[in-house]
Amino acid sequence: MSNSPSIVCFGEMLIDFVPDSAGVSLAESKGFLKAPGGAPANVACAITKLGGTSAFIGKVGKDEFGFMLVDILKKNNVNSDGVCYDEHARTALAFVTLKSDGEREFMFYRNPSADMLLKESELNMPLIKSCKIFHYGSISLITEPCRSAHMAAMKAAKEAGVLLSYDPNVRLPLWPSAEACRQGIKSIWNEADFIKVSDDEVGFLTQKDADKEESVMSLWNDKFKLLVVTDGEKGCRYFSKKFKGKVDGFAVKAIDTTGAGDSFVGSFLCSIAKDKTIFEDEGKLKEALKFANACGAICTTQKGAIPALPTPADAQKLMSGSK
Repeated sequence: MSNSPSIVCFGEMLIDFVPDSAGVSLAESKGFLKAPGGAPANVACAITKLGGTSAFIGKVGKDEFGFMLVDILKKNNVNSDGVCYDEHARTALAFVTLKSDGEREFMFYRNPSADMLLKESELNMPLIKSCKIFHYGSISLITEPCRSAHMAAMKAAKEAGVLLSYDPNVRLPLWPSAEACRQGIKSIWNEADFIKVSDDEVGFLTQKDADKEESVMSLWNDKFKLLVVTDGEKGCRYFSKKFKGKVDGFAVKAIDTTGAGDSFVGSFLCSIAKDKTIFEDEGKLKEALKFANACGAICTTQKGAIPALPTPADAQKLMSGSK
């Protein structure tokens, strides 16, 4: 890719092993489907599927799974120039239990996995400094040296005038404790321009009722351009300096919620990359969020994250069919 990608996603890429039947525990499951995962990588693939340009920066093991993941990025037209291979550590694995409603529980194998070992010296700074949006999560904050690499990447992006996008993606089993998770996520909270957080995560971070506006507003900072709370099938709520409101979701039969938030984020970041005035124009914002809701909903109707990511036509079809 000669042109620099407009959105760079930073963090972990791993293999999700998903039971081939929903509603059973990991122990009861007879077989598992191998699915590429890791929220930032899912977002990068969501962007290209919708016609945007993206790059992924992270580290995988120099092993069969690592090669497979980079191959998937390439097949999805995601720039992989910022991906490093670790000679000694393995690519991370996660076993995901699907409950009968499509919700998930995780069991991780990463002690340490390659993604945790990305060093500041391995960052592809030209990619970071030349993009429009730098997107990241919080899993890369858990351990060194990856945390320092994350902080350096954010700093370089900010100094280059790049928009910072943050989706904390709470994964409690990976943190030493719930309080460490809260503190880690909040340690970079005020650096972002745009934050997407789920209703469950609002509840976890504030330890208050996520449905109440004051709970959400306790997470607000005046430096933010936008804070979005996703409410599952109910849609999403948005908060900015100028306006606030909600955008209804779409009713679909959910099979697997993996990647739904990433599909939502990828879609919304595509809209921002095309037109930054979305932050100032409530009409445009609501349209972009409606489209993102449709993308998130479609992603739940299939197993796995990346295979279930929608095209613009898929999203338009759902939107036109539900009027």
